[in-house]
Amino acid sequence: MNKLGRGHRDKLQQFMQITGVSEKVAHQALKAGDWHLEGALDVFYSQPQIKSFTDSKHLEELFNQYKDPYGDMIMADGITNLCNDIKVDPQDIVMLVISWHMKAATMCEYSKQEFIGGLQALGIDSLEKLKERVPYMRSELKDEQKFRDIYIFAFGWAKEKGQKSLALDTAIGMWQLLFAERPWPLIDNWCQFLQTVDPQLSNYDAEGAWPYLIDEFVEYLYENGVLQRS
Repeated sequence: MNKLGRGHRDKLQQFMQITGVSEKVAHQALKAGDWHLEGALDVFYSQPQIKSFTDSKHLEELFNQYKDPYGDMIMADGITNLCNDIKVDPQDIVMLVISWHMKAATMCEYSKQEFIGGLQALGIDSLEKLKERVPYMRSELKDEQKFRDIYIFAFGWAKEKGQKSLALDTAIGMWQLLFAERPWPLIDNWCQFLQTVDPQLSNYDAEGAWPYLIDEFVEYLYENGVLQRS
């Protein structure tokens, strides 16, 4: 491994710092990922044996540290405390990515199964490991397929418990959050247009084409001089 070039050595050190694995394991993962750091991390974290690297007792202690004193859930206050401990703003989009990994059903809530299962799947059993993994989870938003999956997850996760539709202001906030990470030139126009439509996005379908609404949006862009008719 002494024959590695500087670029490969730097990636080796970064991989070891993020995952806490030995130089040998880091080297194997990077080779499997064709020396692309993100690809190597994907290879490493997709391995089924990753769960063996976590300590279930530590995970339970971590859950108990943040859970609500009157129930068996981590609620908004606990999530805020968790964010403070890992030095992440509660409004940071990376918290959406963490919730996606946990398969959380509701915003600002983690059940014991969601919290422990999600961290275990990521190979995390301590605050320090979670803090170290934040840059990797932020980088997942750059992956087109993962971004799509996170996007679809976000609009179900953001709905109020028991509600079938998503409030417009919540949807707009979610679009602005997501497209701040992957810029879309028309996001401001889209959000302004929606505020002229239905105050409840009762027919929102993350998989749907919304052909009629999109037609109206295009007409809105023409009328406001954003697009020019050919």
